[in-house]
Amino acid sequence: GKCPEEGWNESTIELFLNELAIMDSNNFLGNCGVGEREGRVASSLVARRHYRLIHGIGRSGDIAAIQPKAAGSSLLNKLTNSVVLDMLKMAGVRSLAGCFVVPMATGMSLTLCFLTLRHRRPKARYIIWPRIDQKSCFKSMVTAGFDPVVVENVLEGDELRTDLEAVERKIEELGAENVLCVHSTTSCFAPRVPDRVEELATICAKHDIPHIVNNAYGVQSSKCMHLIQQGARVGRIDAFVQSLDKNFMVPVGGAIIAGFNESFIQEISRMYPGRASASPSLDEMYTYLAEELKKLAEAHGERLLHTPHNPISLAMSLGSFQARYPEAVTQLGSMLFTRQVSGARVVPLGNEQVVGGHTFKGFMSHSEMYPCPYLNAASAIGITRADVTLCIRRLDKCLRSLKKEAGVAGHECDGADRGMENHRGAGQDVQEAGSADEGM
Repeated sequence: GKCPEEGWNESTIELFLNELAIMDSNNFLGNCGVGEREGRVASSLVARRHYRLIHGIGRSGDIAAIQPKAAGSSLLNKLTNSVVLDMLKMAGVRSLAGCFVVPMATGMSLTLCFLTLRHRRPKARYIIWPRIDQKSCFKSMVTAGFDPVVVENVLEGDELRTDLEAVERKIEELGAENVLCVHSTTSCFAPRVPDRVEELATICAKHDIPHIVNNAYGVQSSKCMHLIQQGARVGRIDAFVQSLDKNFMVPVGGAIIAGFNESFIQEISRMYPGRASASPSLDEMYTYLAEELKKLAEAHGERLLHTPHNPISLAMSLGSFQARYPEAVTQLGSMLFTRQVSGARVVPLGNEQVVGGHTFKGFMSHSEMYPCPYLNAASAIGITRADVTLCIRRLDKCLRSLKKEAGVAGHECDGADRGMENHRGAGQDVQEAGSADEGM
């Protein structure tokens, strides 16, 4: 039930999965199933894709329950949860008591946590939420039937940080008994930085209010995991949720719900209705990306925003581009996408978005009044030096193209060209990718 120091090879894993599969009743020789769910699959391709583990996990009343007809799938589920628990502890949350893998992405997993808390706090209708402009976070609360109370962040330098005094005021204004929980966030897009989780945990303990943490892609960051560990040590954290695809490089469709009270985690697992699919069962290159993005920003009269409390995401200002050519910021996003730069996030000023009946001013910037537009890039798990070098090269070409469209004097563009020459040498390890880029 522990993560091995040396991973198994693919042949060993496939042998193990096949051995588990023959423990499920749908694969028994001579089996005669007469029920409505007997692991029947019309396509042999689909059966092979799932290693014939067709029954899924859990029973209709409990996702963690053993399924008698699916001993192999049940064993795989138990083993997965045990290994994941070990990995989260190794990632920094040493005092973790329990966790389970759920076949839903982060947003719906958060909803499951809120619905579980409803049984403990039936009179509560509000969730206090330090603002982060990500729709699924907000919808997770609305879908569960609660009223999100949005707490605006405060600007400290370039960073957007948790307004602890505003959180306290909201608790006093609404009454602690009417607050379901505080819903905080670790991993996020710069210039927003992780919430002050330790301080929020202390506030929750003081007012006896549950605390749910959205740790979407925080497992890959020792800083995010340390915040959670410390929060549980000094105050209260009831559960924290993380995505499988963002942290473990698997397809979208799974999450881990974890916490420091095993009985509460089991309570959440029992809240899941029905069975579930069995399918879901560092070196971040951050410094290199920051250095290259800083050089590029300075070459174009911009700057890398100073966000030292965000260990994954970076942001580069785009103020001069918007000033000279108002459409440049939104155009840059589409230019990067058509040049196969995925994941870069361009945030203009003045966006307004209605989500679940709440109007967010300055949507995507996590603030009503952030002072400048910017571009995000993240040094997430799996990124390579070649990815960074090629991204910087393509971004540079896009920025120079926008300057020319804006009618900026040619010598300014030439200056930016010269400013980038030195660090283009770093792209020699991606010459093939660079050659392909010339045609884009």
